[in-house]
Amino acid sequence: MIQLEVWGDYALFTRPEMKVERVSYDVMTPSAARGLIEAIYWHPGLRWVIDQIHVCAPIRFTNLRRNEVKSKIPARTARTVMEKGEGQLYLCTSDDIQQRAALLLRDVRYVIEAHFEMTDQAAQGDNPGKFQDIVKRRIKRGQFYHQPCFGCREFPAQFRWCEELPPCPDELKDRTQDLGWMLYDMDYTDPENIRPLFFRGSLQNGVLNVPDRNSGEVRG
Repeated sequence: MIQLEVWGDYALFTRPEMKVERVSYDVMTPSAARGLIEAIYWHPGLRWVIDQIHVCAPIRFTNLRRNEVKSKIPARTARTVMEKGEGQLYLCTSDDIQQRAALLLRDVRYVIEAHFEMTDQAAQGDNPGKFQDIVKRRIKRGQFYHQPCFGCREFPAQFRWCEELPPCPDELKDRTQDLGWMLYDMDYTDPENIRPLFFRGSLQNGVLNVPDRNSGEVRG
């Protein structure tokens, strides 16, 4: 098991029910936590499982208006260009630009508790002790494959190995906060039918307990 402390200026864990304007969940989602850890260390021989997320800073929101592109390059267009060897595969931001408002979290700090499970793609020489040593070493050295982030690439996350849990914010102590239905992760079992999975989130004394994937609490 690992304890990873992460923090940053802004975070955006987008609620899927918001179609146009981006609105963040109150707390980091398990899928965002998994993605952040995989940015530090990913291997086909292991699968990360998030156990708990400790909220170590008061939950604060702020509004931000950003420039985004409103178009995307269709996969069919990309295939056509690849087959013909000619064509345009780019977006002109000056033509496709639009402003979108977002409700972000600010000044966030979490401690992610997670463990990994071995997969059938592990090599003969792979073992849990080996992976544990590699992960701990990479975290302590600040190494990563790509910059860890809080939901969006423009919101980078700093990280370090957590030796001792930071204190729970006073406003979250001795209380339970219902977070509603939260995104658990995406189910990639069937590549032709990728489904989102949800669970009923609850923050208890500043801790989000993440249910097991195979429990009845996680629903598709």
